[in-house]
Amino acid sequence: MTSQDDPARQPSSIELGRRAFRRRRGIRSVLLSIVSTLVLAVAAWLTLINTPGWARVQQTFFNPEVAVNALPRVWAGFLLNLEVLAFAAVGVIVLSILIAGVRTLRGPVSFPLRALAAGYTDLFRGTPLIIVLYIVGFGIPGLLGPTGPRIPSFVLGTIALVLTYSAYVSEVFRAGIEAVHPSQRLAARSLGLGHGKAMRLVILPQAIRKVTPALMNDFVAMQKDVGLISVLGAVDAVRAAQIETSQAFNFTPYVVAGLLFVLLALPMIRFTDWYTARLRAREQVGSIV
Repeated sequence: MTSQDDPARQPSSIELGRRAFRRRRGIRSVLLSIVSTLVLAVAAWLTLINTPGWARVQQTFFNPEVAVNALPRVWAGFLLNLEVLAFAAVGVIVLSILIAGVRTLRGPVSFPLRALAAGYTDLFRGTPLIIVLYIVGFGIPGLLGPTGPRIPSFVLGTIALVLTYSAYVSEVFRAGIEAVHPSQRLAARSLGLGHGKAMRLVILPQAIRKVTPALMNDFVAMQKDVGLISVLGAVDAVRAAQIETSQAFNFTPYVVAGLLFVLLALPMIRFTDWYTARLRAREQVGSIV
């Protein structure tokens, strides 16, 4: 006999009524959300198209013909942005973990290393990214001299991104490491693990799990800032949009580039929200919050 055939396990009429009420309330909430969203969208659209300069703005920023003509070049530049983003993300993770590990070292012997790591994070967190791009993009070739090898601008831009975002992400990792209870470190050392193995096998896995939402937010921010490599002359999506704008005397290519960056960021933004909600639900299991 299954649970469906056992009358003792069938939901009571009161429970069935509660389920029906929750189902009706859910359907009503969804319908109200759809209607309110449509009303707000229609009101915003009518307000926008009835403004005096809408026709001019539409022709200057939302011209379909210019968008179609600019898309191939902007897309080619966007692929360069994706390449830079991939290399920069790997570099940021590796360098930031090393910096966070140095900052969590104990003992007076490690003080010079801790001071150097702290100075690094303070310097690059306080310096705007665009200034770092200029310093790296024009300073490194200057050090090599006129006879030195020519470094591509997108490589220099990747280095600047890694230097800047490693300072931010290392602080996130350090916060996660320090959030792990000290008993975990002591237990690992009692099992005979050295500092390196204890950090790699015991501390870091727990720390990364604690700070994953913050790491995702930093990655979303880096997705946008990767477009700043255009200031060094790299023909990415932003520079390609600038070239198309100068040829067509129209700002629609910038809108095309912006939409590509939005489409790149949306999956990660939604995944971050989902993971944060899932983590919060796991932490609040059994609570009344």
